[in-house]
Amino acid sequence: MDNMSLPKTALLIIDMQQGLFYADAPPFNRELVLNNINLLIANAREVGAPIWAVRHTGPEGSPIAAGTANWQLIESLAINPQLDNIFDKTKPSCFYQTGLAEALTHEGIGELVIVGMKTQYCIDTTCRIAAELGWQVVLAADAHTCMDTAQLSAEAIIAHHNATLQGAFVRLAKSADIEFH
Repeated sequence: MDNMSLPKTALLIIDMQQGLFYADAPPFNRELVLNNINLLIANAREVGAPIWAVRHTGPEGSPIAAGTANWQLIESLAINPQLDNIFDKTKPSCFYQTGLAEALTHEGIGELVIVGMKTQYCIDTTCRIAAELGWQVVLAADAHTCMDTAQLSAEAIIAHHNATLQGAFVRLAKSADIEFH
């Protein structure tokens, strides 16, 4: 298949924020996940694919309230505010009252690569809703993460979501195998 018949791809980076990434309970494989996300940013940028980064915004007084240090994207994330689209959300869905769906449609995006945090909340919700809204969704299996819970290890949560989302909602791929067009 030639590139002219492939859907235009965008990268969506979810909640890679100071207060989540550097939490007291560190996310599973956080440096590997960060490296994979930065690889995807570089690959997207190389072909001019659009990049969106979202911050979860908690209510006034919460640890991730707008403007707080914990709310900021981590500095080692290769986002360029002059080139990339940065927006905020207040729910697990990146689509809820954010204008993301309209922006993706306006840009002619047919495929959305999803990465970031937290697997069982915003990653899961956004993958499912993006698929319901008609986008082809690629979940980078090695570029999303979360923390251990009392019930499951982060590694088990990630493996479960990769298996559950694959097929019905997403195409699962390793970061090194994802191509932007």
